[in-house]
Amino acid sequence: MADRRWKIHKFGGSSLADAECFRRVTGILLDCDEMRLGVVVSAMGGMTDVLINLAILAERDDDRFKKELDAIGKRYSDTSGSLLDGDSLVAVLDAWGQDASDIMGILTKIARVKSAPQRSRDVVAGYGEIWSARLLAACLEQGSPQRGGTWIDARNVVTVRQTELGPAVLWDASQAKMDKVVAADFEGIAVITGFIATDEQGLQTTLGRNGSDHSAAIFAALSGASELIIWTDVDGIMSADPRLVPEAQVIERLTYDEAMELAYFGAKVLHPQTLGPAVDNDIPIIIRNSRNPSHPGSRISAEAIAADNIKGITAIGGIALLNLEGAGMIGVPGTADRLFAALKNAGVSVTLISQASSEHSICIAVPHDVAEHARKVVTDAFADELESGQIQSVEVTEAQSIIAVVGDGMAGRPGIAARFFGTLGRAGINIRAIAQGSSERNISAVVDSKEATKALRAVHSGFYLSAKTLSIGLLGPGGVGSALLRQIDKQAERLRTDFNLDLRVRAIARSKKMLLGDTSIDLGHWQDVFDADALEYNLEQLETHINPDHLPHAVIIDCTASELVAGQYAGWLERGIHVVTPNKKAFSGSITDHARLRTAARMGNSHCLFETTVGAALPIITTLRDLIHTGDTIRSIEGIFSGTLAYLFNVYDGTRAFSEIVNEARASGFTEPDPRDDLSGMDVARKLTILARELGQDIEIGDFPVQSLVPEPLRDCSIDEYLQRLPEFDADFHARYEKAQADNKKLRYLARLGPGASASVGLEAVDAKHPFANINLTDNIVQFKTDRYADNPLVIQGPGAGPQVTAGGVFGDLLRLAQYLSPGA
Repeated sequence: MADRRWKIHKFGGSSLADAECFRRVTGILLDCDEMRLGVVVSAMGGMTDVLINLAILAERDDDRFKKELDAIGKRYSDTSGSLLDGDSLVAVLDAWGQDASDIMGILTKIARVKSAPQRSRDVVAGYGEIWSARLLAACLEQGSPQRGGTWIDARNVVTVRQTELGPAVLWDASQAKMDKVVAADFEGIAVITGFIATDEQGLQTTLGRNGSDHSAAIFAALSGASELIIWTDVDGIMSADPRLVPEAQVIERLTYDEAMELAYFGAKVLHPQTLGPAVDNDIPIIIRNSRNPSHPGSRISAEAIAADNIKGITAIGGIALLNLEGAGMIGVPGTADRLFAALKNAGVSVTLISQASSEHSICIAVPHDVAEHARKVVTDAFADELESGQIQSVEVTEAQSIIAVVGDGMAGRPGIAARFFGTLGRAGINIRAIAQGSSERNISAVVDSKEATKALRAVHSGFYLSAKTLSIGLLGPGGVGSALLRQIDKQAERLRTDFNLDLRVRAIARSKKMLLGDTSIDLGHWQDVFDADALEYNLEQLETHINPDHLPHAVIIDCTASELVAGQYAGWLERGIHVVTPNKKAFSGSITDHARLRTAARMGNSHCLFETTVGAALPIITTLRDLIHTGDTIRSIEGIFSGTLAYLFNVYDGTRAFSEIVNEARASGFTEPDPRDDLSGMDVARKLTILARELGQDIEIGDFPVQSLVPEPLRDCSIDEYLQRLPEFDADFHARYEKAQADNKKLRYLARLGPGASASVGLEAVDAKHPFANINLTDNIVQFKTDRYADNPLVIQGPGAGPQVTAGGVFGDLLRLAQYLSPGA
C-alpha cells in the first residue's frame, strides 16, 4: 500500500530568488513521487526587506514608496513572464495587481498619520510569501496539471498567541482549521505560505524572522508528516562556518539536541524554533541544497550515529564579559540570585555563566551592545557591597567571542575537554572563561574576538582533521623535487586510506615563480598549472599560505642547494613550521647557526629532518641516532660519502686517462655541471661535519684536513679551462693508481671520524679485500665501529645519489615526521 503520509518541503528566499530558481524548485518537486507534498515557501530573496521598507518610507511621508512598489511589481512581472504564459500568467499578474492596490491603500493611510502600527507592517510584509506561493503553484500546475495548482494561505490555518518568548501556536485551533482547509483525501502538491499567521482575534500577524522555517515545522506537525525537508543554498549543516573554516564538512546525521545547540550558538541554517514541533512529533528534519539536489544533506532526528563525539564547532561574536568579584561573596547565599534578578529586570540576556568554586567571582557573557548598561545595573544592585569593600569590582571586558564544541557523544567520554583546551593552548590562544552544562553536550570557551577565527580553525582541525594532516610547501621542483612530487602523488591515496595520513602539497616554488593551491595542488598536472597560474616568488607569502590556522601542521621541504633558503630554517622552526630537506648548508655551517636551529626547533615545538643530507635514502643518520639513543658508544665512523667520487675511482683502472673519465662522467650526469664541486671534497666534508655534530662534536669545516682533487692551478679558472687543462695532471693520478696497484690496494675517497673530534677527508689506498674496495659503481658505504660492533663493524651500503633515490629518502623523512606528529607519539 502506498505511503499516504505527507512530506513537507520548505524553500527559503535564496532558493526562490529568480525565475531560474523557480524552475529548479519546480523540477525538484515534480521529481518527487510522494502522493502528498506540502511546500512551504518564503518570499523571493530580499523581498521581505523591501516590503518592510515600504512601510518605513510611508511612515516618513516619503513618496518614494510608490516607486519602490512599482519596482517590486516589475521584478514579479518579469519573473512570472519568464515562467508562465497564457491564462496562468494573466491570473497571477491580476492577483498581484489587486494585492498592490491593497498595499497602496495601507501605505497611504500610514503616510497620512505618519505612523506605521505593527499590525500594518505585518500585513505589508506578509505579501511576499503570498506571491511566492501563488507563482510556484502556477508553475507546478503548468508542469503537471494533475498534481499542481493548489496553494494554501497559512492565515487560514495557523493561529498563534503572542507571548514574551514569541508566537505560541494554538494547536487545537490550528488543527481544526487544517482539517477544514485540506481535504482528507487530498493528493498532489499543496504550496503553503510561510511566515504569516493569524492571532486569536483573526487578525494577521507573522512568526518573526526565519518564520518560514517555523511555519514548515508547524505544518509538518499538523499534517503528521513523515519528514520535513528544508531546502536552502548549502549542502547541509556544516561542522563550522565554511566562510571562516575552509575545511568545514557537512554533518551527515545529528540529533535534535545537537541541532538545537548549534542553532543557538550561531549555525544559521536552522532556526531554533523550527525544532520544537518536529521534536514533539518525532519528525526527522533534512537540510538540503536546492542548487545541488543530488546531495543527501544533513538528517536531524531523535538518534544519530552513536560513534560520533563532536558534531560541530561554532562561534558567537559580539560578546562582552562582565565579572563580579569580591571576597565578601564567598559563602554568602543569594549573590547569584541578586545578580541575575537585576539583569532580568533590566532586560539583559545572559549568554554564558562561569563561576569559580571558591565563589570569589561570577563571570557572565552578555551582548556587547548592552554591556555598559549591564555594568551599570550590576553596580547599582551591589552599590552597598562595593562601597563597603565586600565586592571589589564590576568589570567589563569588551570584544569577546564564544567558541563552542557540540555533540551528544561527548557525554561520559574522557579527553574531549582536554583536546578542546589543548588545541587552543597549542594555537597560543588565551581562554578567559569556560562553561559546560551537566548534559556534557556543549563545552564553551570565551576568547578575544580578534583570535576567534584562529580559535575556530584550530579547534575544528583538532577534532575533524586527521592529526596527520600536513600542509606542504616544496621549494626546488628540479630533479629531486619533481621525483618527490611524483612519489607523493602515487602514494597519497593509499596513505590517506590505510594510515589516515593526509599529505597536502599546497605550494611549489622555483627561484622566480611559485604556485599556491587552496586545498592542495593536483600533483598529476602541477607543471601545466604552474606554467599558467604561477605567481611571483615571495617566500613570506608562501610561508603564510602553507601555515594557516585551520590546518594542524605545516612543512617546508627544501630541495634546493640554496644557502639563502637554508638561512630561513631557524625562523620557520621557531614559528612551528617543520622542515624536511636534503640541503646540507644549514647543518654544516657555523656552530652558532647550527645551535640556533636546535633552539628554534625546541621553541617552536617543531621538527627538522635531514637524513638525505649524508647518504640520500641510506639510513645513516637514523642508524647513528639509534646507536646513541640505545646507549652504544661510537668509536669511529668512516666511509665513502660521494657517489660521484665512488664512480670515478671504480671506473678508473689506469687504461684511460683520469681526465677522460671525468669528462665522460660529466656528460652522463654523474658529476655536477662543474666537476670541481665534487672533486674539491667539500661536499664530503659537509657530510662528515653533519655526522660529527650528531655525535656532539663541535667541529666546523676548516677544523680538519680536506684533500682536494682539483689541481691548485685549476681551482679558480673557468669550467672550460679546467676541463681543457685537466689532462696536464693525468700523470699524477696515474702514479697514485700504479702505487696502489703495486700494494694490492684500490684508490677510494674516504671520510674518517674518530674520537676527540679527529676527522679527515681525502684519497686513500685501501686493501683490495676491504668492503670499501668492493662496491657498486655509485654506491655510498659507511662503517660504524662501536662497543657493540667492535670486531664486526656495522656497514650500510647502497646508492647514495640520484633523483629517485634522494626523493625516496626525503619522502621517508616526511613519513617519519608524520609519525612524530601522531597523538601519543
